[in-house]
Amino acid sequence: MTHDFPKTVPIEGGSIELRLMRSADDAKVLAFARALPTHDLLFLPRDITQPKVLAAWVRAIDAGHMTTLLAWHEGNVVGCAAIFRDPHSWSPHVGELRVVTSPAMRGRGAGRALIQNCFAIMLQSGIEKILAQMTIDQQGAIAVFESLGFRSEGLLREHVQDRDGKRHDIVILSHDVGKVLGQMSAYGVTRAF
Repeated sequence: MTHDFPKTVPIEGGSIELRLMRSADDAKVLAFARALPTHDLLFLPRDITQPKVLAAWVRAIDAGHMTTLLAWHEGNVVGCAAIFRDPHSWSPHVGELRVVTSPAMRGRGAGRALIQNCFAIMLQSGIEKILAQMTIDQQGAIAVFESLGFRSEGLLREHVQDRDGKRHDIVILSHDVGKVLGQMSAYGVTRAF
């Protein structure tokens, strides 16, 4: 599936280019992360505005533990979706999807395009279950995930703490890819993937 990138996809009011993250993109990704509202970063396990965290991210991509799809518009990163999978854990069949878009791209379809394309990558990589998490107040993001078949699996109360010390709840959504693949196979649709 990775050979399908880069590609241009339409969004409301224009288009974005989707392409896989490379180490040379680190400065643009760092600028994107630092321009995001702090609250948008709380569901991520680490603070991606820190260069050392970004360096670890690039190492994870190089090691094959993470795939990151970037959304570009006018030469800048306007969204990213990271697929994390730990093949050495007790859950090698589970992938975690982490998606964030710039405020200017929200409601225009950029997040949905990132999620859909990552979903296709995950299907090809053998991931059977996808997890996504976000703060409970991100209703727009939750609605997009639910429209794509994700369902609430859990709530972690006061699980993250922002820089001001305020705690926030995290909702965990999941998608049973194995079940979807079984249904698609029954209808002969898996050849498209």
